Amino acid sequence: MPELIAPQAHLYAAWLDAHHEWGPGLHEDGFGLEPSDEVASPEGFAAWVARLAEAAGPEAAGAGRACTYRWIVEGGQVQGGIALRHGGHDHVPAYGHIGYGIRPSSRGRGLATWALGRMLGEAWGLGLDEVLVVCEAGNVASVRTIEANGGLLESVRDTGAGAVRRYFIKRGYAY
Repeated sequence: MPELIAPQAHLYAAWLDAHHEWGPGLHEDGFGLEPSDEVASPEGFAAWVARLAEAAGPEAAGAGRACTYRWIVEGGQVQGGIALRHGGHDHVPAYGHIGYGIRPSSRGRGLATWALGRMLGEAWGLGLDEVLVVCEAGNVASVRTIEANGGLLESVRDTGAGAVRRYFIKRGYAY
């Protein structure tokens, strides 16, 4: 049974295994990994995990960068990550409130659908009544994930780097 947990430094080896599976240059949405993060050493990894924990705090909210990170863990392995941007986060208009990614070998098992449902509960708990979720227009798996959680298509937009689908999910709405 999967769990949705806050990032933890003791999962270094399990996270690194998932990170290597994605391969160099591939996007791992939901982890909050920045180009400046050094995660190759246990010390750098621990510093990154500490930064992720601070991202949900009041200082981050005041700076328009509040974000709650969770890892999808099953059997001691990191299967993916999901992030909830909140507190006036300045990336919400372009990237949505929630972003997620599942490691390639774990896709197609419903983990993203499950994790999105759990993260919506956290969004409602923070007082959000509606969340925006964005995915690449051609990402059929993400379209299904979002729609399975009540996402209603608002628009398809060209970003210059490709088209994206924008969905809104409302709290308590009977779909």
